[in-house]
Amino acid sequence: MNKEQLTKFKAWFDTFVAGFYGNDDFINANIRSKEEHTRRVCEETLYLADELKLDENCRLPAETISLLHDVGRFPQFIKYKTYIDSRSIDHCELAIDIIRKEKLLADLSADEQKLIETAIKKHGDKKLNDDLTGEALLFSRLIRDADKLDIYHVVTEKYIRHRDDPENFQLIIDFPDVPQYTPDVLEAVLAGRLIDYDSLRTWNDMKLCVVGWVYDINFAASLKRIKQRRCLELIFDFLPDNPDTAKVRDKIFTYVNSRIGQ
Repeated sequence: MNKEQLTKFKAWFDTFVAGFYGNDDFINANIRSKEEHTRRVCEETLYLADELKLDENCRLPAETISLLHDVGRFPQFIKYKTYIDSRSIDHCELAIDIIRKEKLLADLSADEQKLIETAIKKHGDKKLNDDLTGEALLFSRLIRDADKLDIYHVVTEKYIRHRDDPENFQLIIDFPDVPQYTPDVLEAVLAGRLIDYDSLRTWNDMKLCVVGWVYDINFAASLKRIKQRRCLELIFDFLPDNPDTAKVRDKIFTYVNSRIGQ
């Protein structure tokens, strides 16, 4: 693919997203959050491309994947008022449906179309299957890391905004904001296991799930960025301060430091 095709995709995305804004401040706030997330994921992807020294033949499809990876989120939220797939619809499958309906990738080769669709479809999986190889594996790893890098930013900003001004907080919170956390979720993080979203019951469960994402980060450059931004420290500040979370904190930081050679 070429730069002109990427420019066309960006113009389409701008028009597509604009159609979801209206007169509802709550909906607008959550649509805007996803729009801004997408743009930052594109930036994170280019950061990783630089760190991995990828050439333009990889950078262009990688940025395209990032631009389109969450297009299913916009109709998902409008219809269901949630971003939890198990309570609504698989946003990755919906993204593929939209891309095909719009014939967005029609000018690309069949191989390019398959690579882009595969990475978009796989970015929301609990973990990558062993059947991916070559460029399909590379692009899937890139979007999964870039997506998580920005979600770390999103959730920490959300926690701070909710704490500082809960009355005017308009972003969706899909779990009860209570002090409890689910023991099975805690044990999964301590064991280094990825967590099924269906097992989450509280907002603290979601926080534990997010810190446990470090086990699914593919590139050391991504972990270095998370560490530099102190994302994990910020999340732990919003979890209960007790021996359980202290164990999780030690486990997580030991793992991260081992991956980045510290």
